[in-house]
Amino acid sequence: MNLVIDFGNTVTKIAVFSDDELLLCRREEILTLGLLKEVLDEYPELNRAIVSSVTNQSKEFQDYLSNIFDFFLELDHTTPLPIRNLYHTPATLGVDRIADAVGANTIFPEKNVLIIDAGTAITIDLVTSDATFVGGNISPGAAVRARALNRFTNRLPLVNIEGDYNLLGRTTEEALRAGILNGIIFEIRGYIERIGREYSDLQIILTGGDAKYFDKDLNYSIFVDSNLNLTGLNRILDYNAK
Repeated sequence: MNLVIDFGNTVTKIAVFSDDELLLCRREEILTLGLLKEVLDEYPELNRAIVSSVTNQSKEFQDYLSNIFDFFLELDHTTPLPIRNLYHTPATLGVDRIADAVGANTIFPEKNVLIIDAGTAITIDLVTSDATFVGGNISPGAAVRARALNRFTNRLPLVNIEGDYNLLGRTTEEALRAGILNGIIFEIRGYIERIGREYSDLQIILTGGDAKYFDKDLNYSIFVDSNLNLTGLNRILDYNAK
């Protein structure tokens, strides 16, 4: 059984897998050793673990897990992967993006997959049908755009992106929310249309904390998976533990 921990920008996920089956997924703003020990007590059969972090986490988790598990892996750019990576600067490639890519290839093997991860940042990455990570792009997420408009202007308020919005706003708050969210939708549609012309039979996966704002408005057949990165991390762990 595998323990998977993903330290994100805003939320930490802790998951338990038995083979490919997700048995537990908890989302915590702050993961403590006490919470971790609760999971370990609940699943004493756990014997392998992987940690992925996009932040500078304390070494106490890594040290603790490496001491109690038969096999422990901390994902970084040197970790062997079950897919080919064409990124020219692998040391700068976020571990969240590579975990998403492996997860996408796990769910849809032998298909071209466009991965849209809508979170603090929006990443759009492509994995081809021959299990190759081609690359992708990064742009600001919805909350970052809202903060930027507030910070770098004199009179625009900080808008809450949660709420109804139309194509055109009738108040400044509505205009900000509509501009941010519609802008992201148009951006994503543009990538889908452009990349779809080059890669046939394109499967689209939407993930990330802000996916709920966009899945109904993109007008494409989209597979939504909030645990895509966990699926990828579990496969990476299995691949290295063999």
